[in-house]
Amino acid sequence: MFSYNMDAAKPEVALDLSPFIILYKDGRVERLLGNEIVPPSLDPKSNVLSKDVVYSKEAELSCRLYLPTGVAPGQKLPILIYIHGGGFCVESAFSPIYHNYVNALVAEAEVIAVSVDYRRVPEHPLPIPYDDSWNALKWVASHANGDGPEAWLNNHADLRRVYLAGDSAGGNIAHHMAMRFGQEKLIGVNVAGIVLIHPYFWGKEPIGNEVNELKRVLKGISATWHLACPTTSGCDDPLINPTTDPKLASLGCSKVFVAVAEKDLLRDRGLLYSETLKKRGGGGVIEIMEAKGEDHVFHLFNPTCYNAVAMLKKIASFVSSQN
Repeated sequence: MFSYNMDAAKPEVALDLSPFIILYKDGRVERLLGNEIVPPSLDPKSNVLSKDVVYSKEAELSCRLYLPTGVAPGQKLPILIYIHGGGFCVESAFSPIYHNYVNALVAEAEVIAVSVDYRRVPEHPLPIPYDDSWNALKWVASHANGDGPEAWLNNHADLRRVYLAGDSAGGNIAHHMAMRFGQEKLIGVNVAGIVLIHPYFWGKEPIGNEVNELKRVLKGISATWHLACPTTSGCDDPLINPTTDPKLASLGCSKVFVAVAEKDLLRDRGLLYSETLKKRGGGGVIEIMEAKGEDHVFHLFNPTCYNAVAMLKKIASFVSSQN
């Protein structure tokens, strides 16, 4: 009689980085979260209008644009380029949590936002997500003379006040976009500041609360980095540990906002980044905000809690300020 072994049919796991992603030995990639998407819309809560626009025909990549509906004809607004998080491997610019968050931020700050969708690891390892995000910034820069491909940006974007923002891995990318801008520049664009929310920075030697963490947790963060950047020199690579970057002071903006959360394992890396930047004289004005009692990217999952609303208002003030 034929006996079928169910276990034999299960694909073998090559790398399990739950709750984010599982890689199988047959090459299949299973993303465990961030797979849901929502369409652009006129959001009734924030009264913000959004639409999707292609920013790279070559790579077939789009971004989601956001515009407050109350903006007057010809009125110029700061532009916020938002880069989503998710360990470089999950989520998208079209995920419900990011769509909702950017809607709220645009309404509060009265800015135009460009939410960037970049190709994700492991199919597209770093530096591809960096390069995609840079191409999105170059696409925005193509509107500097008011004759770019997108009317919203031609009519309303103040390219003298561009802010790069992101959370977690997106915060890492935003930092590196500012570093690249400091070295390469883009004609007609001024990156006024960056907003890093719980940025994904790390290091070889544990610091602060990392010392008390389980080794498997620390190994998981390191493994996520090595998955994202197979060619990395390790966890002290300036791409993941910017405090080791001798060029850190050349950050191409005059204002930096760093948000950390008390219970976030990445908290001390965000604080170290801010302290190092101050010591080296990079970034100009540096603001730090810590959310007591909160964990990593809490604001995305509990956007109406006190600390999330307070952070939203602080970021809105930072990006809408004329200073």
